Amino acid sequence: MKNFTSVSVLALAAVGVIWFATREEPKTDAAVYETLQQCLADINMVRSDCEKNYAAAQQQHATVAPKFASKKECETEFGAARCEVSPQRSETGGSMFMPLMMGYMMGSMLGGRGYGNGQPLYRSRSNPGNFRTADNKSAGRTTGRTRVAQSSTARPTAKSSTRSRGGFGSSGRRFGSAAT
Repeated sequence: MKNFTSVSVLALAAVGVIWFATREEPKTDAAVYETLQQCLADINMVRSDCEKNYAAAQQQHATVAPKFASKKECETEFGAARCEVSPQRSETGGSMFMPLMMGYMMGSMLGGRGYGNGQPLYRSRSNPGNFRTADNKSAGRTTGRTRVAQSSTARPTAKSSTRSRGGFGSSGRRFGSAAT
């Protein structure tokens, strides 16, 4: 009886792990654009939503974009001529680099009226056709109204520490000597 119970618990745990790994994130309505003009040209969009969310994405860009210790590291991840100097400095006072904002996304607001949560989007060198959020979540390839993973439409959080990455989403190293 003891072995049967152990096997049952393990089988149940395995089924749970598989279920969580294979379930798809719920999708929500969003709008993705490369430029403000592209949004303004969309007859389904309201001018004030386009402008407000583009401005919000631009404002967040410097804060939430991935940061790199060198332009070469940034261009390795995002491509040649797709990086800029960040307004932030490293802990030692050196320049930091971040990818250019390649578009912006806004999620559908509650009640279906208008769009909010404007946020910047980026394109990695390894997958240039796919928009990514600052926290490396896919926003898809489509511009205009689309459906994206629900968590991608949340306003990105500001980074509390600067990291240098060897690739979008790969492990990073912390600048300075402070341990975390």
